[in-house]
Amino acid sequence: MPENQEIIHVYLMPGMAASPIIFERIKLPENQFKMHWLEWMIPKENESLESYAKRMTDKIKHDNIVLLGVSFGGVLVQEMSKFLNLKRLIIVSSVKSRYELPKRMKLARKTKAYKLAPTRILANVETFAKYAFGKNVTKRVELYKKYLSVNDIRYLDWAIEQMVCWNQEEDIVDIIHIHGDKDGVFPYSNIKDCITIKDGTHIMILNKYKWFNENLPKLIVR
Repeated sequence: MPENQEIIHVYLMPGMAASPIIFERIKLPENQFKMHWLEWMIPKENESLESYAKRMTDKIKHDNIVLLGVSFGGVLVQEMSKFLNLKRLIIVSSVKSRYELPKRMKLARKTKAYKLAPTRILANVETFAKYAFGKNVTKRVELYKKYLSVNDIRYLDWAIEQMVCWNQEEDIVDIIHIHGDKDGVFPYSNIKDCITIKDGTHIMILNKYKWFNENLPKLIVR
């Protein structure tokens, strides 16, 4: 990299209720990039996703940044991008519009079933892990206890509603969408115009980190 080329600042937003520790294995060349981990805030009462996203932009301290979000964090960074000048917008294991949401979420929106989501139970990280990642996570509960850090009921109620009721109609221009073909939360069959990761699951940011370390630099500066 030429000496006079500025460092690119990369801001990373974790998935629903997750700690930014999910990015601990993501390593980008330090002579080119500086990474910044973002953390979830507790929402204000009846706060819209748009308002929350605008508040979150207060944590962005640089211009022309790269913004990357995972899962519901991918939805949030898309909302944040409407208030920022970005170099690159990247989402991982997420959706680009309400049309890519799975049928069960569309049904939950229509029937308002999300209001019945057992968030008091979900505040127990073991139960939430099963709810968020599927029933086959029992063996990995210790892992999820490490990565799922937000168990505030106000946040969980709010986050589930915002995800299910997200209203985005059209894809954001030039967004980069990275998705696994074995994603159990946002089925690959619903996703269009993405970079496909073979055998990638919803948590591939954790177990496919080598792919991200190799390919993110190229995707950012292309």
